[in-house]
Amino acid sequence: MNVQPIKQRFGIIGASPLLDRAIEIAAQVAPTDLSVLVSGESGSGKEVMPQIVHAFSARKHGPYIAVNCGAIPEGTIDSELFGHEKGSFTGAHEARKGYFEVAHHGTIFLDEVGDLPMATQVRLLRVLETGEFIRVGSSKTQKTDVRVVAATNVNLMQAVQRGKFREDLFYRLNTVPIHVPALRERPEDIHLLFRWFAQEAAARYKAPPITLTDEARQMLAAYRWPGNVRQLRNLVEQISVIENHRQVEAATLAHYLPKENKALVPATAAGGEHANDTGINERELIFKFLFDMKNDLNALKEQVHLLSSGATGMNPPPPAAYAEKLLYPLGAEPGMSIRMPDDHNEDVEHTEVEESLSLEEKERELIRKALDKHRGKRKKAAQELGISERTLYRKIKEWNID
Repeated sequence: MNVQPIKQRFGIIGASPLLDRAIEIAAQVAPTDLSVLVSGESGSGKEVMPQIVHAFSARKHGPYIAVNCGAIPEGTIDSELFGHEKGSFTGAHEARKGYFEVAHHGTIFLDEVGDLPMATQVRLLRVLETGEFIRVGSSKTQKTDVRVVAATNVNLMQAVQRGKFREDLFYRLNTVPIHVPALRERPEDIHLLFRWFAQEAAARYKAPPITLTDEARQMLAAYRWPGNVRQLRNLVEQISVIENHRQVEAATLAHYLPKENKALVPATAAGGEHANDTGINERELIFKFLFDMKNDLNALKEQVHLLSSGATGMNPPPPAAYAEKLLYPLGAEPGMSIRMPDDHNEDVEHTEVEESLSLEEKERELIRKALDKHRGKRKKAAQELGISERTLYRKIKEWNID
C-alpha cells in the first residue's frame, strides 16, 4: 500500500518503516467495524491513527468525537460518556446526551482508556458487545451504533495483572492493535521533523529557519526523546524564538536538551517487544526509591562503625544525634524511626534503622512534594508525577491532602 497520500492528507512527517506499517494497518482496518487499540508513548502522535480509521471507513460522514478519559473526573465520566436524566444528581438541571449517543453512526476515540474507573469499564464493555447503554439516573436501555477506537500510553496487560483493568475489556478493545513507534525508534525521522518544525516556526515568527551543524545533528539523533515528537516541536519553538544565530551548534543545542531524560514516573507503551524499555510503573518506582534508600542506610552504618572504632582519629566517637544528622543527606527524612545505641561505647553493629516501607505513605509524600513544588497547581503536579489529573484528584480526596 502506498501510504504517501495518507501522510500528505494528515500532515504526517517521516519515512520510518515502523510508522508506515502503523499507517497501513489503520487504513486496512478502516472499512471494517472492528475495535482498534492504539498504543504508544505520550507525545508520539497516537491521535492521528483514529482520524485515519474514521476517514477511510463507511462512517466518514458521521460524527467523530475524541474523548480524553484521563481529563474527566471520576464522578462525572459516566455522565459524559453515556448521558444523564434530569435530576439524576446534584446539578443535573436537564437531561443530557452522552458521547456514545451523540456519536451514533460515527466513531468515538477514547484516549487514555487505561484511566477509566472499573464501573465505567463495565458499561463500556456492554456498549462494545451489545451496542446498548443506559443513561445515568435512567432505567431505559438505549441503542447506539458506534465504532470505538481506543488509545493508551500504559501497558494494559500489566494493568490487567494488577487488577486495574478488566481482562475481557482489554481483549475486546484489542481486536486490532496498532503500535505507534516512539521517536527514538525512528531516528531517521528526527532531522526531517526538526526541519519541518523549523520551517513552521520561521513562517510564524517571520524569521529565517534555524539549521543545525553536523555535530548538533548527531547530538539530536543520539538523544532519547522521552517526550517524543511533542518534545522535539517544543525544543524547535524555543530555539527559534530565543537564539539570534540561525545556525545552531552542539554547545547551544545542549542547553535545550534536559540533562536527565527520565520522567518521574515513565510511561510504558503497550505492545510486547515495542514496550518502553524503562518498564517502570508507579509502585515499581517507589520500590526502587526504597531499596536505594536502604543501601544508603547500610553505607551510613558502616561509616558510623568506622567513626566509633577510632579509624578516623576522632575522639570521642560521634554521638547518636550526629549520626542521625548524617542520615538525612543520604535520603532519610525527619519522622522516620531511627534507633541508635544508648551508649556510644557499645558496638555499633547493634545499631538498628527502622524505616517505613508503606507504599501509601511514599505515594502521599510524593504527591505533597509535587503540589508544594507547583504551588497547588494540580495539572502541573500530575505532569510531574506522570499520572493523570483525575488520578491525582482521586488520591488527594482519598488521603485528604491539603
